[in-house]
Amino acid sequence: MELSKIFEAVKEVTLQAGAFIKTEREKFDSSKIEYKGLNNLVSYVDKTAEEMIVKGLQVIIPEAGFVTEEETINKQGEIYNWIVDPLDGTTNFIHGIPAFSISIALYRKNEPVLGVVYEVNSGELFYSWEGEKAYLNGTPIQVSKNETLGQSLIATGFPYYDFEKLEKYMQVFKELIPQTHGIRRIGSAAIDLAYVACGRFEGFFEYNLNSYDVAAGAFLVQQAGGTITNFTGGPEFINTREIVAGNGIIGNEIIKITEKYF
Repeated sequence: MELSKIFEAVKEVTLQAGAFIKTEREKFDSSKIEYKGLNNLVSYVDKTAEEMIVKGLQVIIPEAGFVTEEETINKQGEIYNWIVDPLDGTTNFIHGIPAFSISIALYRKNEPVLGVVYEVNSGELFYSWEGEKAYLNGTPIQVSKNETLGQSLIATGFPYYDFEKLEKYMQVFKELIPQTHGIRRIGSAAIDLAYVACGRFEGFFEYNLNSYDVAAGAFLVQQAGGTITNFTGGPEFINTREIVAGNGIIGNEIIKITEKYF
């Protein structure tokens, strides 16, 4: 199946899961919260949405494997693998903060070929596939053309359970805050990366993220003309659990600072 046709099928799966998540948010009962670890929250909405997404994706490419946050399926594909976060920004969802998303990436032999990030509340669908531009609801997008930190708004995520590198992180903040328009913490790495891809943020950095948090968003940034590295400028960002996204110039400026402390 062509990637363009695969995307259309993925889009339908994503929108259906998004409608479910949005409906459940309106009647969500906080007593349904579960804890996977310190400050690591989950609910039946995450799990049910993942089951819906997995079921839909299995129809599209039956032989594909999966990497999913809630581990509702255990299957490794020889060629194709989906990387899925059914609800990126669960803490926001639980507290009623309207910033959470669905993130779906398709990898072919360990290389991304399709990425979708759906911001559920705004209805913004960010997507791209191999050989195509990146889009937001049908309109082509690209990373910001700003070339200095002084013109830039930067996104990040704060540590919420692994505080070992907190002091180093604070040093990075101290350098970036006075040099930029500011630092934002939305609470969904997938959204952060999608916003870099469409030029709303000039850069994004965070550590201790999982593949399902960043796989789709990182692909979107690259398809929109941006760069993805780890904190020292290397290409590996999933296994190192460090990511810097930007338009090239701003990404390099962030790396100069993260490399100093990490």
